Amino acid sequence: MPLLWAIRDIVGLTGTKFGCGVSQCGACSVLIDGTLTKSCSMPVSYGIGKEIFTIEGSSPNLEFLREAWNDGNVPQCGYCQSGQLIAATSLLDKTENPTDEDIDAAMSSNICRCGTYSRIKKAIHKAVALKNESI
Repeated sequence: MPLLWAIRDIVGLTGTKFGCGVSQCGACSVLIDGTLTKSCSMPVSYGIGKEIFTIEGSSPNLEFLREAWNDGNVPQCGYCQSGQLIAATSLLDKTENPTDEDIDAAMSSNICRCGTYSRIKKAIHKAVALKNESI
């Protein structure tokens, strides 16, 4: 059984989405021990004994991103957004002040049918600014 289905159907955390089933779209992204992972094709056994962070979780970077996402009206249909937010959280966990190139590279494995890529990039920069203002 893929980890995604255990997260959604057994644990009951339905924010992580099924998109493609072959690790190509990023809708199923979670952090496993801090590493961005596509859960749709990862076996449940891979997560045993590891910290699995989903969109339902809370971290300082994710909270700044959520605020920036809402302020920038990033989501349209919203389907990919949990994966986008988890990928952005992973980026900010590793890079304090990402450049546009850093953002493009970090977000390149997440597909958005609505094409909100420019809003996503702006929101990530805004989240960094919000984080810096809070220090």
